[in-house]
Amino acid sequence: MSEHEAFIKTPRQLITVVLLAFIVPILIIAALVSYVNKATRVGAGAEAMTAEAIEARIRPVAGFSLKSADGPKVLRAGEEVYKAQCGACHEVGAAGAPKVGDTAAWAPRIKTGYNALLTSALKGKGAMGAQGGGEYDDAEIGRAVVYMANKGGAKFDEPKAVTTAAAPAAAVAAAAAPAAMAAAPSMPAAATAAAGTAVAAVSAAASAAPAKAEPAAASDAGKKLYDTACMVCHAAGVAGSPKFGDKAAWAPRIATGMDALYASVIKGKGAMPPKGGSAASDADIKAAVQYMVAAAK
Repeated sequence: MSEHEAFIKTPRQLITVVLLAFIVPILIIAALVSYVNKATRVGAGAEAMTAEAIEARIRPVAGFSLKSADGPKVLRAGEEVYKAQCGACHEVGAAGAPKVGDTAAWAPRIKTGYNALLTSALKGKGAMGAQGGGEYDDAEIGRAVVYMANKGGAKFDEPKAVTTAAAPAAAVAAAAAPAAMAAAPSMPAAATAAAGTAVAAVSAAASAAPAKAEPAAASDAGKKLYDTACMVCHAAGVAGSPKFGDKAAWAPRIATGMDALYASVIKGKGAMPPKGGSAASDADIKAAVQYMVAAAK
């Protein structure tokens, strides 16, 4: 056999070699392109420097939205408020709350009327804490009430503007003013003006008066965090948590000292996860603890 005998001896071998000469480079190029596209790049032009990646990194710090102070408030829908505020209890019927869609449970409540239901939601009733004055205004809470009640068989109209469940003194004074003027047609003009001014002052004072005094030691940050995170359990005493304002339940805990209470909340204790499941800062957690302790003294 010759040393330089040809590798290709038959036409079939020739065809095979020619095909491989085309196919193999194509496969190698395709593999390289796929690797380059999927590989993590670094330096200028990398994914970490794209506009989307940069926006995602700075969003917790620099995210903001512009709202006109003079423009009308856009009320959130009842279903949105329900899912964010009410669903935790009404979805499963926790602590005796009527489940959404349970017509039998909602029937006696619907009979009391929309105003009574709204009053209960705003002021609190039984294990349900007060919902007014938090992230949502009265009209939005009203929309959530209508959403739940209508799911249970009611046919309430959705509120379009801020609705107060009990507009007592201001409404009474405003309604009484025309009657008082009509009842005294012979009253001198000066006296009539003075009466009108007095009625207006009473109305203003009634509308400006707070529903109830907050604990003296409560801070805005503490109340805000309580309303958005802690109230879910502490308003009803869920899973053995001391109810808000229950002096007997809080007394032995207060006796351990504030530092011990702070540590329990920050690290978690029993059924309570660290920081109550919130992402609040330690300072805000301490403010919320101070708010609840002040209410129990």
